[in-house]
Amino acid sequence: MTRRIDHLVVAVQDLDQAGHFYQRLGFQVGSRNRHPWGTENRIIQFDGSFIELITVGEGAAIAPHRESAFSFGGFVQDYLRNREGLAMLVLDSQDAKADAALFAENGIGAFEPFHFERTGRRPDGSETKVAFTLAFTSAEHSPRAGFFVCQQHYPENFWNPEFQRHDNQASRISSVTLTAPEPERLRAFLATFTGVEPRSPDGDDLSFRLAESHIDVLTPDDAAEIYGSIEAELDQPSLVAFAIRVEDIQRQARWLDAAEIPYQHIGSRLIVPASAAFGVAIAFEPTQF
Repeated sequence: MTRRIDHLVVAVQDLDQAGHFYQRLGFQVGSRNRHPWGTENRIIQFDGSFIELITVGEGAAIAPHRESAFSFGGFVQDYLRNREGLAMLVLDSQDAKADAALFAENGIGAFEPFHFERTGRRPDGSETKVAFTLAFTSAEHSPRAGFFVCQQHYPENFWNPEFQRHDNQASRISSVTLTAPEPERLRAFLATFTGVEPRSPDGDDLSFRLAESHIDVLTPDDAAEIYGSIEAELDQPSLVAFAIRVEDIQRQARWLDAAEIPYQHIGSRLIVPASAAFGVAIAFEPTQF
């Protein structure tokens, strides 16, 4: 079964400020949640995927990394010491324990599966239980680009059409862009992580086709040409941009104008620059892109 993008982890210093910005972009942004170890998030949900805005909350008790245990909170904390932006790419999992074994067998991460639960809220404000098991992996020489898969144990409590109604008529995450000095060096890692072989649309660039989405691995120069400008680590892989499908691109342009959010027209897309969007470029593209 082809994997899909489950969610994107966008690390920010001020969670409420970031939430307000995404509301200005036209998204419905969920209320603040807290993980047991102290990171806090707000979620923008689509049908089958979401954006997780995350920060380190007051009084957080972040576990350190260990050889056999990847610390999610530790990664977010370390990332925020250097910058804000798209910190982690998460794919879906039907069996996180089996995926952890697969990653270990292929030499891309011998980490124990990580299970946790938290309280969620329904649209009416009532509480519900959500639970996840994560299987982490690690790309060589990629300290600021995180990758894992996520298994949902109570999907009926998490996914809700009421949370998926956005003023900008956004329907889904359609792509994620990763930059690397040498994209080819990520071929084997991402092929194992995604379960698909890439195609090479242009020179050294790679594209991994997932269910209703794709991951593009580009040189920093190629990514900057596509997105106008990016904020990337030039000497290591960086997650720098993502694209969102909207029903009416002209309507979205008017929405951004009214919200006084800067953007560029590049081809048929509207690109909100990373400098205005907490370190990650955001592309809005028409449904029939």
